[in-house]
Amino acid sequence: MTAPPDTATVIQLARKVLRIEAAAILGLVDRLDGGFERAVNLLFECRGRVIVTGMGKSGIICRKIAATLSSTGTPAYFLHPAEAIHGDLGAIREEDTVLALSHSGETEELVRLLESIRRIGARLVAMTGDPSSTLGRAADVTLDCGIAEEACPMNLVPTASTTAALALGDALAMTLLVRKGFREEDFASLHPGGKLGRRLMRVEHVMHAGASAPRVRTSTRMHDVFHEMSDKRLGMTCVVDDADRLVGIFTDGDLRRLMVASPGVPSLTA
Repeated sequence: MTAPPDTATVIQLARKVLRIEAAAILGLVDRLDGGFERAVNLLFECRGRVIVTGMGKSGIICRKIAATLSSTGTPAYFLHPAEAIHGDLGAIREEDTVLALSHSGETEELVRLLESIRRIGARLVAMTGDPSSTLGRAADVTLDCGIAEEACPMNLVPTASTTAALALGDALAMTLLVRKGFREEDFASLHPGGKLGRRLMRVEHVMHAGASAPRVRTSTRMHDVFHEMSDKRLGMTCVVDDADRLVGIFTDGDLRRLMVASPGVPSLTA
């Protein structure tokens, strides 16, 4: 059995991986040119949906890019290229824009889609490490996301290449976000769940009004107060006077304390 590397070697290797992947992203900065702007324009002008497609590890990155686009105001979904050539090609419409990812630009399943995409009339944006590849030459716009090396010690496993593709996809999504004037409240409406949803939530989204709001009068008997609170299930009720003006709030805790301190109290005014 091979002895495990010592801690120093493990840390050195991890640092090397991170440096290579960081360099892959930084290497994209100076390559951004008019092609990137044209790609943004195609996505901005798309009247259908953005269809993101890729195989293998690129396909996993595609799913994340599609999710980021959708959550920031650009309707997008992932289409598996192998499924597309076996019937799911019908998901692509003329008004759509296809965003295809392939590091080599020669992925067989994607190459087989190119003629069909042209026939349908959809526009094509390619993200590839080889702009002169079959995919790169066929696209309306090609974005170069080539890298110097993978972070894999054998230079085989997609690592730096997928990181670069993901970062370039984020750059597209964030540029589109600004171009569309996407605001915080727009994001909140598309992301109602989780910590982000709670942070962006407004009072109007959770407030209860009208018939859904528990309400009793100062003269209401305690039995009816209890029924109103139980029926509306908010653990409290508003208390109003005869002119329907709010004069207070009565909670489950208030009810329990009142019943313990003064058994048999008939109403809120007693």
